[in-house]
Amino acid sequence: MAQLRHRGHATLRDRIHQVRMSLVLASQAGLAAALSWVAAHELLNNPQPVFAPISAVGTLAASVGQRLRRTIELIIGVALGVLIGDILIYIFGTGPWQLGTVVLLAIVVAVFLGGSVAVVIQSAATAVLIVTLSPSVKDLEIPRFIESFVGGGVALLVTALLLPLNPLRVINRAARPALDLLADQLTEAAEALATRDPARCQRALDRLRRNQPELDAFTEAIEGAKETATLSPARWHRREALTHYAEAAEPVDRAMRNSGTLIRRAVTLIEDEEPIPEAMPEAVRSLAESVRILRHEFAVGKDPDDARERLMQAVCQAGRAYREGVGFSGSVVIAQVRTAASDLIKASGLDQDEANRLVREAFGDPPRPSGQPESNPDDQGAG
Repeated sequence: MAQLRHRGHATLRDRIHQVRMSLVLASQAGLAAALSWVAAHELLNNPQPVFAPISAVGTLAASVGQRLRRTIELIIGVALGVLIGDILIYIFGTGPWQLGTVVLLAIVVAVFLGGSVAVVIQSAATAVLIVTLSPSVKDLEIPRFIESFVGGGVALLVTALLLPLNPLRVINRAARPALDLLADQLTEAAEALATRDPARCQRALDRLRRNQPELDAFTEAIEGAKETATLSPARWHRREALTHYAEAAEPVDRAMRNSGTLIRRAVTLIEDEEPIPEAMPEAVRSLAESVRILRHEFAVGKDPDDARERLMQAVCQAGRAYREGVGFSGSVVIAQVRTAASDLIKASGLDQDEANRLVREAFGDPPRPSGQPESNPDDQGAG
């Protein structure tokens, strides 16, 4: 019963959070539908405009960052459906088999021309409307095309001028799940190393491997924020900050993958009963904390100096663990701490060469086999 109550509360919180996240989109869609109806009714003298509101809502239903593309796809799909429908009606007339033929050809032509799923669906739907409504509605083709254009244009007007999203808020909300996932699983791996718990480490690895939804949401949010900053004059001043976020997406993705390698080797390390110096879990724990600090500094628009400092602590602890003595898998864990730290430093805004230099300095000189000359830190590989 306690578990059920906890799940019920968690579900309610999740639902409320989802509603709050969708309020702006719902407001945009409602306003765009109303304005597109008014525009089609007043400007096009259509007593019952249907296609304009549908196009407006269809444009806004597209993923954030694809609305301009969706509007273009709507127009292309409508034009293609009108063309195919008119030609076949002229040749064969109307009827059930003509309808099936029109839909078949509309889809085949759209796919042949390389149209997206949206173009294919829109062309087929338009062809259906042309075939079924043309006998009772005169001159349907032009109003359908113009109304679709009006609806998509109104939707873009709403998102660009009337109710533009705050691009940084969109990205912050999308970045939080991805960065929280990375930080939480690194923390789990650190605790598993400290307690030599391979099952706990494996669970962290399994969860981190299922990171594609979080990464997709982060990438999509960046594209949406860039679109908003391009279309909306009120958001043009955010372009510099958005550029920083966009440049951070790739190194965050790499840090995810390198952290997965780290945790996978940690599982093997524990199972093979290799030595685990106390500084090793501390290094992984500091790496996790640096991700949380980076997320916070991104959210408040602060230069991520604190995150870089914590990353240097993680690398320094990894160097100390390496000098205390580790096995084969342990050396891979240490190497991945260095590499993930380098990725996150680059995500913080520094270039790759500077990130690698800071990592080498923080790590210190590794122990040398006897008889080998001292190595120059600048000769070491990236990360």
